Amino acid sequence: MFNIGMGEFLVLGLLAVLVFGPDQLPKAAKQVGSVLRQLRRMADSAKSDIRDGLGPEFKDFDVEDLNPKRFVQKHFWEAEDEDEAAQRPVSQLNGRRPPFDDEAT
Repeated sequence: MFNIGMGEFLVLGLLAVLVFGPDQLPKAAKQVGSVLRQLRRMADSAKSDIRDGLGPEFKDFDVEDLNPKRFVQKHFWEAEDEDEAAQRPVSQLNGRRPPFDDEAT
């Protein structure tokens, strides 16, 4: 998700020491860690509630499939059928030529 190099990490650490001070930094880090753990627990609980609410028909349901970008990729761009590949933009064909229909022109 984030692409943080060693230089950026050192700058962030120095900034944290300047903002919180060396004596308050461990407490702040502990609070941030506990908040992140609590948020992760809440997200996991919400995912399990959604799965339980959907019932056994959707046992393989993945919450990330609700992301609109992933939904479109899953349902429109995964088919390898030539008819469906003809409707893809050229950038999505992975170096293959689109099918040519002599009767269409």
